[in-house]
Amino acid sequence: MSQPDRGLFISFEGPEGAGKSTQIAHLLRHLESESVPHTVTREPGGTPLGTRVREVLLDPELTIDPLPEFLLYSASRAQLVTNVIRPALGRGEVVVCDRYADSSLAYQGFGRGLNAGLLRGITAAATGGLWPDLTVLLDLDPVIGLERAARRGQPDRLEQADLTFHQRLRQGFLKLAEAEAERFLVLDATLDEADLEKTIWEAVQSRLPASEI
Repeated sequence: MSQPDRGLFISFEGPEGAGKSTQIAHLLRHLESESVPHTVTREPGGTPLGTRVREVLLDPELTIDPLPEFLLYSASRAQLVTNVIRPALGRGEVVVCDRYADSSLAYQGFGRGLNAGLLRGITAAATGGLWPDLTVLLDLDPVIGLERAARRGQPDRLEQADLTFHQRLRQGFLKLAEAEAERFLVLDATLDEADLEKTIWEAVQSRLPASEI
């Protein structure tokens, strides 16, 4: 896989309601307190095109078949890598991304049943083979996750999928993590928030260049 010459690429993954946003916020505070240059972004989103695509993909009023759903994610991802992620890595920054290509492998692959080879081939073309250096996977029982997500308000199109879909999604993430254990940090999302924060920051610190710590 093609990796950037400089910078550190971190992604956060997990099922609905796993607490990614909370832990990303904690990590950003640590980076800021240590004066580590960083960029934060999300998928889908992060660019004007990505923001428009996000609105479509999460619209609860729309029905989108699995393949066009994946292609929309891929288009947003390609723009994000070109316009945001690679330039930031080239500047030597830490890039923190709320979801990345593993989400497509889990949601459209394990969840929707699309062919894994097809997904990986298109993803490679969209990203130029760029994968995170560290992926934090917050693992959570989908029953708990969907209850958490429901408390946020009206569920989006993905949150409205049935429980069986979300169970396949969780297992998909765990299988991806098992296959690339060196890249993934798998954490129980029901653990104490402060303990999760500490573990994630220690994992990031261990990967930062000595000059940035």
